[in-house]
Amino acid sequence: MNNPFTLSFGKKPLQYVSRISQTNTIIESFSAEEPSNQIYLITGVRGSGKTVMMTSIANDMRKKEEWIVVELNPVRDLLQSLAAKLYSLPEMHTHFIQAKLDFSILGLGVSVENAAPVTDIESAIELMLAEIHGRNKRLLITIDEVTNCEYVRVFASSFQIFLRQEYPVFLLMTGLYDNVYNLQNEDALTFLYRAPKMILEPLNYTAVRKKYMDIFGLDMEAAGEMTGLTKGYPFAFQVLGYLCWENRDSKTLEEILPEYDQYLEEYVYDKIWSELSDLDRKILVEMSESGETRVKKIREKTKMTSELFSVYRERLKRKGVLDTSKYGEVSFILPRFAEFVMTRMI
Repeated sequence: MNNPFTLSFGKKPLQYVSRISQTNTIIESFSAEEPSNQIYLITGVRGSGKTVMMTSIANDMRKKEEWIVVELNPVRDLLQSLAAKLYSLPEMHTHFIQAKLDFSILGLGVSVENAAPVTDIESAIELMLAEIHGRNKRLLITIDEVTNCEYVRVFASSFQIFLRQEYPVFLLMTGLYDNVYNLQNEDALTFLYRAPKMILEPLNYTAVRKKYMDIFGLDMEAAGEMTGLTKGYPFAFQVLGYLCWENRDSKTLEEILPEYDQYLEEYVYDKIWSELSDLDRKILVEMSESGETRVKKIREKTKMTSELFSVYRERLKRKGVLDTSKYGEVSFILPRFAEFVMTRMI
């Protein structure tokens, strides 16, 4: 049997722990007769399973006869890409032609006799959405890893118009928290600020432990030790499982740890560290050295005012590094990140 775990980002692994509650919330909201939300933003740290969750939802919706699912690339012209993909849909292409929709000037299809050519890309999409609506279908658009770039801003502004015109169009986007936060705070895109965000928290420990028990034939204690090393971080779940599978007959869990740390460092932690400011790092170094979790003590040792520390605590929370859920305390949310920070000090 091949290794059931994967080190590839974005690809749905053979073994993964699903986020049942959050996934069902989005699917049920989109599928409602009168949807309360037509946009969801999935956000979290690198390796938290954003793309896998979005892909799982998209695949589920594709199975439903009334749904059309289109995936867009955020580094390309999103409106042009959407129009091209909608026009090429096998189930809709004939209907567009029968409706005498001439998009030839936009580079879509050929000219239609006795039809005025459409010259604006947004108008072309509106006409296609009207046809989709007329066929009692719904359109789900997915965009992975959005950033606050021109293509995304223009697309989001157009999408707001589609919503106001009550087209059956739905949007599911993923992105790092900082990127989503910056996009939502654009003056022209305040409607995105009201869109629900699914912030991906650590995986359910019981579910992770059960996976390890089933795959490796472990008892609850041994599987629990592995689970603790992942802290519920999806990429760590995959890495540790992958290494344990590859070394199941030759190395103990303790002997695997150096390689485990190396994968986390090279695949994720180095990138996170490179994006931190000096004051971000100062806080993390103090926490790693002292093991302190109390906000007051960390603030005193770093000689930061309460106001300044609050700003950087929020920054580190948004970057998915610190857990701030416990009043007056902070802790590392990523597995073995304190150990990683200590290596940066050498």
